[in-house]
Amino acid sequence: MVRLKDIAERAGVSMMTVSKALRGAPDVAESTRTRLKLLAQQMGYVPDSTAQGLRNGRTRIFGLVIPSMANPIFARLVLAIQERAYEMGYDVLLGFTLYNVEREESWIRRFLSRRVDGLLIAPVYRLEQESAVYKELIARKTPVVLLGHSAPFCSGFVSVATDDATAGFNLTQHLLQLGHKKIAFLSGPPATPWTRERFEGYRRALRQAGMEVDERFIFQAGRTTEDGAKAAVQMLHEAPDATAVQAINDLVAVGCAEVLLKQGVRIPEDISVVGFGNTMLSEFFRMPLTTVDQPKHRLGSAAIDAMTQLLRGARPESKRLPAPVIARASSGTAPATTMPERLRQLKT
Repeated sequence: MVRLKDIAERAGVSMMTVSKALRGAPDVAESTRTRLKLLAQQMGYVPDSTAQGLRNGRTRIFGLVIPSMANPIFARLVLAIQERAYEMGYDVLLGFTLYNVEREESWIRRFLSRRVDGLLIAPVYRLEQESAVYKELIARKTPVVLLGHSAPFCSGFVSVATDDATAGFNLTQHLLQLGHKKIAFLSGPPATPWTRERFEGYRRALRQAGMEVDERFIFQAGRTTEDGAKAAVQMLHEAPDATAVQAINDLVAVGCAEVLLKQGVRIPEDISVVGFGNTMLSEFFRMPLTTVDQPKHRLGSAAIDAMTQLLRGARPESKRLPAPVIARASSGTAPATTMPERLRQLKT
């Protein structure tokens, strides 16, 4: 490993001069700075960022805590965070919670032990009103930006999130405008604020249209394609007269659509299916999905903007970003007959 001492000996100057030159100190002649920087590069010198962090109190590292990369929403979000952090000269340490509270706490404490300058966290939502590790972050005054909605256990932090309530409202309105009145809703994990907000948007759109939520059309799904498939089977048995399905995300929508298509149900002629997220899967599914364009890259960029302000000692406002509906082939005009009748017609 090349040291400052090695560069100083090769250049015939003091270690202090080398250190100042590489830091761009003004009291070193421009020609000397240029010569020493070039020599350091030729010798393969790599600055010790840990030592620098100890000197200035900054490690130039962010800790990023997310559920996993299996959820396509996080792929673009992480990319945006990495891009902006790189531009700022920061490294990003990544930890996966797998939606587990204990793993989340473990990653947060590991990153704190690494003296990260700030944490970007997609919370593992829970029904408890308090969390020891989040209370500790407040006590430490650690700069934290939440990647998602705030909840009682993490209410003391800045957050960046999609305006899920408005997006859910607009998606239901899209189906209502197509003439659908029996719209099944495949719900997500009940503890998550985004599930509640998207459902509230659905409920509000129905009420505005003079309708109330029919519990017969509400199904507990989850967040995966497998969850969507199970919910679709249940829906076919319990609410076969539904003319449209509004799924909590694209994965659930695709899982549901696969089951329907295998049963001979045509999309959108027999039933419309819409998702949420605008992941690549939704665009290239064999029946391109109508969905909500969740602003994944802009969410990541907004999170870094908020973190930058926190590092400067400011207190930024939490942000809700708009998410428009993207209409594709999976949603169409409501059919005139019920699904059982249509399936019988197809078989005869």
